[in-house]
Amino acid sequence: MIKWGRFLLFLVVVGLLATLVSTTTKQVAGNITLGLDLQGGFEILYEVEPLEAGHKVDIELLKSTAHMIEKRINIGGVAEPVISTELPNRIRVQIASQSADQDKLRELIGKPAVLTFRDESGKVILQGSDLAPNGAAVGYDDLKRPLVTVKFSDAKKLEDVTRANLHKRMAIFLDENLQTNPTIQSVISGGSAQITGDYTQESAQELADLLNSGAMPAKLIEKQVTSVGASLGALALEKTLYAGYIGAALIFVFMLLVYRMPGMIANITLAGFTYFCMVVLDWMDATLTLPGIAGFILAVGMAVDANIITYERIQEEIRSGKTILSAFRSGERRSLITIIDAHVTTLIATGVLFYFGTSSVQGFAVVLAMTIIVSIITNVFGSRFLLWLVVRANMFKKPFWFGVKESEIGEL
Repeated sequence: MIKWGRFLLFLVVVGLLATLVSTTTKQVAGNITLGLDLQGGFEILYEVEPLEAGHKVDIELLKSTAHMIEKRINIGGVAEPVISTELPNRIRVQIASQSADQDKLRELIGKPAVLTFRDESGKVILQGSDLAPNGAAVGYDDLKRPLVTVKFSDAKKLEDVTRANLHKRMAIFLDENLQTNPTIQSVISGGSAQITGDYTQESAQELADLLNSGAMPAKLIEKQVTSVGASLGALALEKTLYAGYIGAALIFVFMLLVYRMPGMIANITLAGFTYFCMVVLDWMDATLTLPGIAGFILAVGMAVDANIITYERIQEEIRSGKTILSAFRSGERRSLITIIDAHVTTLIATGVLFYFGTSSVQGFAVVLAMTIIVSIITNVFGSRFLLWLVVRANMFKKPFWFGVKESEIGEL
């Protein structure tokens, strides 16, 4: 007896999934950030050295330096840079943008930005560390020319310094570059001073941001710069997607020809798997790179394997003479442990890759781990649920619908 309720539920679930995929895929895909190798941009590899002799580079120094690099890049107006530390002493910076000024950003990142105030003998009497948090800002003189105002955290210290050097020159240096060399005309008691010079609005703002970001905690040595053109990145993405379409089409045809009704359900859940992986990538705010796409394609193959293992067990049970329902129950139960074991061991491997790998390998590991988890939900439990609805509806009772010939039944 055909149970229309279960078959109707199957159609509703598939219809809702198809509607969701067809109406939101373009938006979800557009939200995913493409990496350097797909969008174009440039990558800089830095070697980190301590500022003082005898000190060592440790993970904390690498992290603080990477954090400072990110603040500097944000000054340059670049969105979502990828900054990764690589033991023992390297930092890799990836800027996936063709609009970014490479030379300007490299100069901005590499600046020590040490602000010093020196007396006439060259002695440092105040430092940038004496500035109040976010104490630098853009101001204007009487002629509306941009300048940089600086506020000190200890107003008394500034007052004492200006009193001791009254009517003397106090040179203001950024690194070893003289910014201005004014004469102290009066004692400054309010804790604020000005840096004047030939500034534009943009250069004054950049200097203020640079001073607020602070000095680099370590010395950066530029080891390698790699540029990827926008056209090259677009070509790589186009070829990768083309290969993915061909591979997906071959998988869909294979599953339909060999497994028929279960194969059709596998294809439905594979489409859902691809969609939900893109959704999770968007939620993770992850950057998709070529290694990440490689991990995704590998996960598609594993997702298909999960279905094939289950369907092969079901076919074996049907050939042994069991009914379709009995074969389904036995096949899914016996295949589940094998599938879970395979996924768990792969997750362990991704954990090792992430822990010991460099940035590109870590990206591969993260995407692969995410796709494995989504695959378990969609291609293991999701496909079993849909197949259960079809089997329980009693509409496809013949072994033909499961890829088994009548002549093969009873051979095992």
